Amino acid sequence: MIDYANDDEEDDYISRSHFKREAEAMQALGERLITLRKEQLDQLDLSEKLYDSILLAQRLTANGAIRRQRQFIGKLMRTEILEPIEAKLAEWDRGGKAETARLHRLERWHDRLISSETMLGEWLKEYPDTDVQRMRSLIRNAQKEAETNKPPKSSRELFKLLREITAHESLR
Repeated sequence: MIDYANDDEEDDYISRSHFKREAEAMQALGERLITLRKEQLDQLDLSEKLYDSILLAQRLTANGAIRRQRQFIGKLMRTEILEPIEAKLAEWDRGGKAETARLHRLERWHDRLISSETMLGEWLKEYPDTDVQRMRSLIRNAQKEAETNKPPKSSRELFKLLREITAHESLR
């Protein structure tokens, strides 16, 4: 008589749908790799065959060929060590979000500096090394441009100056 209660083979069972989910996840990761620039791909430790397949997929234009290449990349992903790739992508995602948040903060500062003259004092409390004369000139010119509906040249220069002043924050 077979003792099913102590059968170790059942503990090792992995469903077919589990393998399918893993394959789909690898294919999705491969599709994300296709969207990366060549410089980013160079930073990842990819096998030569996978690297060349990704570059080929980026050049393809026919839908059927793109679909087949994506599936092939998903198949190649099974032989790759995925943890370093996923870690690098996560690092890039975090960096992108932080930079976006920094730029949104600068946009708010930019709008407040143009709309209120007292905000320059607040800016100087936070960033005392600012060239005050240049900043005042750009703010004044940006206000005039807004009043006369001229192109926002000074407004753009002001935003560029704010980015330069706070550039060290993105390195933290």
